[in-house]
Amino acid sequence: MATRRDKASGSLKTASGALVAWWRAATLDALIVGILWFIGLELIHVPFAPLWAVLGGILQIIPTFGSMIALVGPVFSVAVTGHDEWRLGLVLGLYGLIVVLEGLVIGPYVLHRTTKVPWWAAFFGPIVLGIVFSFWGVLLAPPLLAVVFAFRKPQLPPAQPPGQPPSL
Repeated sequence: MATRRDKASGSLKTASGALVAWWRAATLDALIVGILWFIGLELIHVPFAPLWAVLGGILQIIPTFGSMIALVGPVFSVAVTGHDEWRLGLVLGLYGLIVVLEGLVIGPYVLHRTTKVPWWAAFFGPIVLGIVFSFWGVLLAPPLLAVVFAFRKPQLPPAQPPGQPPSL
């Protein structure tokens, strides 16, 4: 029979494993976003594109506001190089594309693949928690979801009667 200490130790191990998996997901997400920034900024010929891409990837770790902060560098860089409103519009369009891809596809997919969080929960969790708890809900939703879904029991396939071959 497991003691309280054993149960607490197992729970702590499950929660810490979920948080490590979430951190891996966040890091992979930031790497993908940084690569997207680099490709897009290079195609638009923005000065210091590698620097802005690295900053964009690093700032992606900050939920919601990181991507907005990452936009300041490329916009400023294009703005001071001359009267090129077309490239400025392309940078803003690139930002919009990256934010939509990350929020709707990349973020939920990466979180689902590295943790036990289903795609729908990774998508709707920050929205619901953001409505309920404002900034803190959005900030804490991904790691909280990773911990909550780590404690869910895995669904076992239905048992086969003896002597029956497994169904495909």
